[in-house]
Amino acid sequence: MEDYTDDRRPVGRRVTPARTAFRRLAESTELGSVTRGQLAVLAQTLPCTGLINGTESHLLTVLVNTAPTEAFSRSGRPIVFKSNRQLAFEVGRSAGRVSRILSRLFDLGLVTMQDSGNYKRYPVRNPHGEIAEGFGVDLRILVARYGELNENVNRARAEKRAKDAAAARYRGALRNVRYALSSLEGCTSVQAIGNRINRVANIVGIPAKATEDKLRRATAVIESCVDRLMLLTSAESNPGEKATHPYASNDKQHESTLPNQLGSNGLPTGTLAATAQRRAGKGHARSVLDQHQQKIRTSAINFDRPVLVGIRDVLRAAPSLTDFGCAPRNWSDLVQVAPFLCRLVGITELVHCSAINQMGRQQAAVAVAITVEKQTGSK
Repeated sequence: MEDYTDDRRPVGRRVTPARTAFRRLAESTELGSVTRGQLAVLAQTLPCTGLINGTESHLLTVLVNTAPTEAFSRSGRPIVFKSNRQLAFEVGRSAGRVSRILSRLFDLGLVTMQDSGNYKRYPVRNPHGEIAEGFGVDLRILVARYGELNENVNRARAEKRAKDAAAARYRGALRNVRYALSSLEGCTSVQAIGNRINRVANIVGIPAKATEDKLRRATAVIESCVDRLMLLTSAESNPGEKATHPYASNDKQHESTLPNQLGSNGLPTGTLAATAQRRAGKGHARSVLDQHQQKIRTSAINFDRPVLVGIRDVLRAAPSLTDFGCAPRNWSDLVQVAPFLCRLVGITELVHCSAINQMGRQQAAVAVAITVEKQTGSK
């Protein structure tokens, strides 16, 4: 007769060094230090660490809640005797799926399995009716590793809060710098800064998926770009920007400081002829602005007119400059940020150039700072 070989798959639970170590740790655990409620909360929050998924957390929570409260006392034995079919009914999965989940929880060291000879789960009681031995899902390993797992959960939550804060700061900085860039279009330096901002945004991608370190570095780069924008000495204004009428309803004259002031064409600015000439086209307005700028460049008689106040007096009179990040340390800084403050409060470049020609750079910068303080103070 021929000899037949048995090629059937070996029957039994897979034994690994890690499973053996977890089983020994569970057997040496002293109960009574952790309650069932604490373990249930831990089982529900473990998915935030990435150790298990939602289905595995659900099954682990069911196992913890199945064991009675007194089973976690010093004389208790937290072993669950439910079958895979009953557990599958409670978690809404198949029995095979529950079996695979239990094997994974065993590999992760969240439960241990105490198997009988026929793999049935049942308790062995002493003559007094107390459970002396049991075969089923042992939860003592969860008690032994409670401190370690709880620390992992707290660390994951802290990292999530820090990442959310970094993402929120990054989004705010990106929104602010893009708004500033949109109001300063046309300048070569502004275009270079805009290109750099776009490269940073492309590198970061979706903020929710970026790391905390990448978000913080990107925010630092964007904030440095904002500082550069604040220190720009000159930038071309938007030609399509609507100028404020000198007789505004709120009694704020941004375009001219005096009513019926003579314009560059010799006509009062409030007359119909001057209004028609202003509306003749953008080219005429640009040419008038260029003439004023050329006049300022050629006539330096009022550039360095002495100022009777100190820079500290200006800061005390206009404390709102620090709110915009424009606190000057000397007269040079105040003169450099004056164009930005003009765009901030709606003063046109033409009016600013005329003020420089009449009062000098330093006195014009002081006037702009006082105007900013009046507007922000009134709001």
